[in-house]
Amino acid sequence: MKVKYVVLSCAVGLMLCGAAVSWFGYGRQAETLARLNGQRAEVRTEESKASGGNGGREQSGGFGESCQSETGESETEAPKDFIKWVDFDVTVQAMEDAYRQDVDSYGSGQHLNWIELLAYLATKYGGDFARYKTKDMEELVQALRDSGQTMAEYARGREYYPYYLEAYTAVLGGLVGEYEIETPAEGNPEATHWEKKYGLRAFSPVAKGYEYSDYDDFGVARSYGYRRQHLGHDMMGQTGTPIIAIESGVVEAIGWNQYGGWRIGIRSFDKKRYYYYAHLRQNFPFNKSLQEGSVVTAGDVIGYMGHTGYSTKENVNNIDETHLHWGLQLIFDESQKEGNNEIWVDCYALTRFLSRNRCATKKNMETKEYYRIYEMRIPKTGQNGEEMEAGQNGEETEAGQ
Repeated sequence: MKVKYVVLSCAVGLMLCGAAVSWFGYGRQAETLARLNGQRAEVRTEESKASGGNGGREQSGGFGESCQSETGESETEAPKDFIKWVDFDVTVQAMEDAYRQDVDSYGSGQHLNWIELLAYLATKYGGDFARYKTKDMEELVQALRDSGQTMAEYARGREYYPYYLEAYTAVLGGLVGEYEIETPAEGNPEATHWEKKYGLRAFSPVAKGYEYSDYDDFGVARSYGYRRQHLGHDMMGQTGTPIIAIESGVVEAIGWNQYGGWRIGIRSFDKKRYYYYAHLRQNFPFNKSLQEGSVVTAGDVIGYMGHTGYSTKENVNNIDETHLHWGLQLIFDESQKEGNNEIWVDCYALTRFLSRNRCATKKNMETKEYYRIYEMRIPKTGQNGEEMEAGQNGEETEAGQ
């Protein structure tokens, strides 16, 4: 009898565990659907009660109805409809596979968009790409080709697809597309000419030829000032290593911060992404030409690796190990720019993906500044996603102009 009782107890336990897993997955999907319907999700509260919290990983934002009227008063009857949380769990392999399909199909009759491919697969996994297999991408691409449909047509009926498409576009938008780059002339490396290309036009934040080490440290506890979580990614290297602009954009912040030390913040042209680069070098942290409002092009040298920070006094090295901290904040509404509703995503996998494109630099021995060897031109992307040629509306996409 005891043996039967034990077996029966184990079976019941497994059933309960399976039910709990299903419930948590349902809770996540239900919250997504609530966002698509423009409603407040009530499931997070019940999920938190059931799980006893979020496992130590802070979620940025929820589906609250915080909204301000023109007079500054709260209006609960008309909440703003914008994304208030994103879990970006796409693996390096999935990004690599989707990117290759995008580039290989460019110029064909059925150009595949890598973000759309990832968004569709996210509906299959509930956003959890730990289940991803390359064959899933291949089967999706084959199904699209056989059907002759666009992704918008093929994904019709996938209720979570619009959410994942908008969320993943906020993370990856602008990183792949058309660009022009200086290329050495054949037989004469001193001469260059401009070539039009299509592909990855974003860069690793660490210049080509400089070693670094890293691991996935998103969410790790920090204690300076107050207990909080590490909402970025650290890349350990040597002091003075040139730091590269990952994407083109506008400098929104530059100077000292007691947590990040010498730091610089760059906003993408479509205003969806805010790149934060921190702990830059003591005494010589930034490219001297940069100031708030400067326009930078992906691949430009913006500063130098150091270990400043953790001090209310400027220009102090209080970080034990030299490294770059870079973070990626998503902004769907300006109310999310600063405060409790900020959305920061884990960019470890993205860092690995970007490592395929590292910018070559050279030092000016007179100024001691580093600069990129080959210039680049990238169309400027507006807030609604359209691309404009460099120089349109009197603005250039190259740094310093």
